[in-house]
Amino acid sequence: MITRRTTLMLLASALVPATARAALVEPESLKQKVQAGELPDIANRLPKNPRVLDLKSLGRMPGKHGGSVRMLIGGQRDTRLMPINAYARLVGYDEKFSFQPDILESYDISEGRIFTLRLREGHKWSDGSDFTTEDFRYFWEDVALNKEIHKGGPPIDLKVHDLPPTVEIIDKLTVRYTWEGVNPDFLAKLAAPSPARLYLPSAYMKQFHSKYQTPEKLAALIKKNKVDDWSGLHIKMSRQNRPENPDLPTLDAWRPLTAPPAEQFVFERNPYYHRIDENGLQLPYLDRFVLNVSSSEIIAAKTASGDSDLQLLGLDFSDYTFLKDAENRYPLKVNLWKRTQGSRIALLPNLTCGDSQWRTLFQDVRVRRALSIAINRHEINMACFYGLGTESSDTVLPESPLYKPEFAQAWAQFDPEAANALLDEAGLQARNSSGIRLLPDGRPAHIVVESSGESTLETDVMELVTDHWKDVGISLSVRVTQRDVFRSRAMGGEVTMAVWMGMDNGIPTAEMLPSGLAPTDTDQLQWPLWGVHYLSGGREGKAPDLPEVNQLLQLLKQWRTSTTLEDRTAIWQQMLSLYSQQVFSIGTVNGALQPLVHSSRLNNIPPKGLFGYDPTSYLGVYMPDTFWYGEGA
Repeated sequence: MITRRTTLMLLASALVPATARAALVEPESLKQKVQAGELPDIANRLPKNPRVLDLKSLGRMPGKHGGSVRMLIGGQRDTRLMPINAYARLVGYDEKFSFQPDILESYDISEGRIFTLRLREGHKWSDGSDFTTEDFRYFWEDVALNKEIHKGGPPIDLKVHDLPPTVEIIDKLTVRYTWEGVNPDFLAKLAAPSPARLYLPSAYMKQFHSKYQTPEKLAALIKKNKVDDWSGLHIKMSRQNRPENPDLPTLDAWRPLTAPPAEQFVFERNPYYHRIDENGLQLPYLDRFVLNVSSSEIIAAKTASGDSDLQLLGLDFSDYTFLKDAENRYPLKVNLWKRTQGSRIALLPNLTCGDSQWRTLFQDVRVRRALSIAINRHEINMACFYGLGTESSDTVLPESPLYKPEFAQAWAQFDPEAANALLDEAGLQARNSSGIRLLPDGRPAHIVVESSGESTLETDVMELVTDHWKDVGISLSVRVTQRDVFRSRAMGGEVTMAVWMGMDNGIPTAEMLPSGLAPTDTDQLQWPLWGVHYLSGGREGKAPDLPEVNQLLQLLKQWRTSTTLEDRTAIWQQMLSLYSQQVFSIGTVNGALQPLVHSSRLNNIPPKGLFGYDPTSYLGVYMPDTFWYGEGA
C-alpha cells in the first residue's frame, strides 16, 4: 500500500532541493511580452515551489528554449493527442510507472481511502488566474453534483461501491477526498491518458453557469455557441481533453490557439507552466506545436518527405523501410519503439452478437480455443513483422511485472489437428462440398470479420488467417466500415467478430485497475452488451451468462476492495490466467515495433521506448516538455 513515507519519497525524487536551484531563466519568446508589461516576469509566473526536473539524473540532456515542431494529424479529432502527450497530471507516472506528484506538490494517503492533496502555492492557469482549491470546489459542488450537468450524479470514476466521496476544502491549497471503502486505483485514474477530473478553471467557467451568470447573458452565449441550454454550453466550453476552446485556461505545457474547423492547429507555450529544469529554465523548451491536417493515407509519405518534425500517428511497422530510406534525404531520425498492446492484431469473437448460432458457438470455449490454435502465428510474425514480434495470446508483455510465460503460451500454439478435433467436439462435424463446416441450422460456417479499415496491417494479417481457418473448415470475409459505424454496429449486436488491437494496456502493474479483463465497457468488442450492462448498473444491455465471465467480474470486485499490493497482484494473475485460458480474445503477435520519426535536431527523445495509449499516454511519460532543438542536421 502507498504510505505517507512512500509519498514523501516520491516527492523527494521529483524535486531538486531549493538551495540547489539555479537562477530562473526566461524563455526568449516571452521576453518581449514581459518587457512590454503584458506578462509578469518568470519569478511571478511560477509556483513558489515549481516541479524541478533533474534531467541529468534521468539520463537526459538539459536543453535550451525555442523552436516549433510540426506534426501531421488525420483530422480535427486528433488534436486530442496534445493534452495526452503533454501529460500534466495531478499525479503522473514516470518511465518506470511509479507515481510522481506533478501538478500537486504532495499527496497523503490514509487507510487506502482518504486522499489529501496539496497544491503548489502560486500556481496559475495559462491565463494567469490562480489555481487553488476553489477550482476543485467549483467542479465538485457546482458541476459534479449539479443534476442539470451530470444527470446521473457524480462521474462513475469518482465512485466507490456506487458511492461518491466526501470532499473537504481544508484551505486554499489543500483538498481531501474520503471514500467509505478503499479506492485502490484513484492514483492510476489521475495518471491516466484521459484522467479523472477533479477541477475546472472556476474563474473562467463561472460565466457559463446559471448559478453565477445572468439569464440574459447566458441566453446570448447559448445562441452564439449553438447549444440547447446552459448545461450544454457549460459542457462544450469546459472540455479539457478536447482542445476546441482556445479561451479555456489550461495547466498543460502548451495552450491551443486555434478553434475548429481548421486545417492547421497551433499550440504555444503556457507562460505559467509549473516545471523547470535543473538550470532554472522554465519548461517546455519548445515554443510551439503546429498540427497540420492531412489525409491519413499519405501521412507516412509526407513524413518521409520531411513534412513532420515528430511523428507517431499514421505510421506503422510496414512503413519502416520506406521511412528509414528517407534518413538519407532529409534530416530525420527513425526510432523503433515497442507497442504496448496485448496483441498488435487481435480477433474478437462477439459473445453477445445477435446471431444466435454464432453466439452459442462463441460462448463455447472449445470453439474459441480451436480458432486460436488454427492460426499460424509464426507465419504472421515472419510475413508481417519480419520475425521481430512475439507470437502470443492476447496478454501482458514481458515488460509487465505481472507477466508469466504461461499466459502468453495459452492456446497460442499452431495445431490444426487439435483445432479440427475441438470443432468436431463442439458439434460442427458436418461439412459442405467445399469442406466448410455447417452450422446447426445448415448455414455454412462463414464469419464476417468487421474492421474499421485503419491499418493495412489488418488486411495482411487477415489474408493469412483466412487461409488458416479455411484449413479447419471455417470461412471468413472482412467487412470494412468507418470506426463510428463499426462501433455502433457492435453495440447493436450486428458484429459477429471484429479485428482490432488486443488489450489496451499490455504493461500493467498491480496498482492499475484490471477492468480490461472483464466486461466493463462498451468498447470491448468481444462482449459489448455485457459491458453496457455493467456500465448501466444492469438497466441496459444483457447480464453475462457464462460462469467464467462472472468469475472475472467477481475478481475485479475483489481487486477494488483489496488493501495490499500482494492481494492485487494475486488477483491480477488469477484474472490473466482465466482470461488467457478461456481465450476471450484471440491474439496473434505482440511486442510489435512502431516507427517514431523525428527531426535529427530534436534531443531527449529516447531511441527506444514503449508506445501505447495506456499507461504511457503515447509520448507523455517521456516528457515532451523536455524535448529541445540542438544545432546542425
